[in-house]
Amino acid sequence: MTDERNGLTYRDAGVDIDAGNLLVERIKPLVKATRRSGADADIGGFGGVFDPRAAGFKDPVLVAANDGVGTKLRVAIEADLHDTVGIDLVAMSVNDLVVQGAEPLFFLDYFATGKLSVDTATAVVAGIAEGCRIAGCALIGGETAEMPGMYADGDYDLAGFAVGAAERGTLLPRADVGPGDVLLGLASSGVHSNGFSLVRRIVEREGLAYGDPAPFAPETSLGAALLEPTRIYVKSLLAALKATSGIKALAHITGGGFVDNIPRVLPAGVSVRVDLSAVPALPVFGWLAKAGGIAESEMVRTFNCGIGMVIVVAADDADRVAEVLTAEGETVVRLGALEADPEGPRTHFSGALAL
Repeated sequence: MTDERNGLTYRDAGVDIDAGNLLVERIKPLVKATRRSGADADIGGFGGVFDPRAAGFKDPVLVAANDGVGTKLRVAIEADLHDTVGIDLVAMSVNDLVVQGAEPLFFLDYFATGKLSVDTATAVVAGIAEGCRIAGCALIGGETAEMPGMYADGDYDLAGFAVGAAERGTLLPRADVGPGDVLLGLASSGVHSNGFSLVRRIVEREGLAYGDPAPFAPETSLGAALLEPTRIYVKSLLAALKATSGIKALAHITGGGFVDNIPRVLPAGVSVRVDLSAVPALPVFGWLAKAGGIAESEMVRTFNCGIGMVIVVAADDADRVAEVLTAEGETVVRLGALEADPEGPRTHFSGALAL
């Protein structure tokens, strides 16, 4: 009589190696499309290789960042729309690299799930590859983990890891950030990838489904509207850094909004005054504020409110920097200025959001 205890396979335990191999084959052309100088190897080895010298760097300082997408993934899963969260994953890390003056060079991803759906994973990686293409960095590797019992059916999680470089002595913020400098803002594409626990609570309280028309954009579904991917500012900012000498600091507006993110690049004794009436508030933020009864003070500490990147620039160079960024496709607004403040760095506000 056969002892069934000796007849189990890895697939019986919930891990399908063949599905993992199929995924690798499907994503190879997506990965190949992100190749750039310094990264030429195919995926499938035990590690990715990048040559900074081949990328044109002479004396590089490496800068690394990692992040996820947060509970925006819950929206993607419930809406069954998986082709844009990969862009978000890349954006969250590469935007953090460029604010330090670094050019993103390569990216690695981590995709974890209970049972691998090759179609879902392929859609996610396609988004990651698109994000890398937009940012100009190579997708040189990653990890797909199938872990039965760790995730509910259909659920998955993402993490991303990016490495960039800058020539020694060119990192931001500069030491001469100070009172009188001007604050510019670059428009966001939507909620980006922060505040979604609050967004989801509002959707639930309003009794909406992600397939319903979006209250703030009825021509599209609520899920698709909320999943508008995070804008990647890399190429436009690198162009402005190359074409001008006025950019002193950059701040990526993520969790913590204006309140917590801008002071991170300011020296002691210096604060910033933001004119909220200059913020190009998108309709989604007006809906969130109204439906959630969210106070303005909470909005500016939770969401980007329409500005995804903030630039500290010398006053004499502000117009030139704005001109270059506009030519690169950015919507640029003048948000305010830096001022002396013995209790700084802090963010002060004037005006009101047009919600």
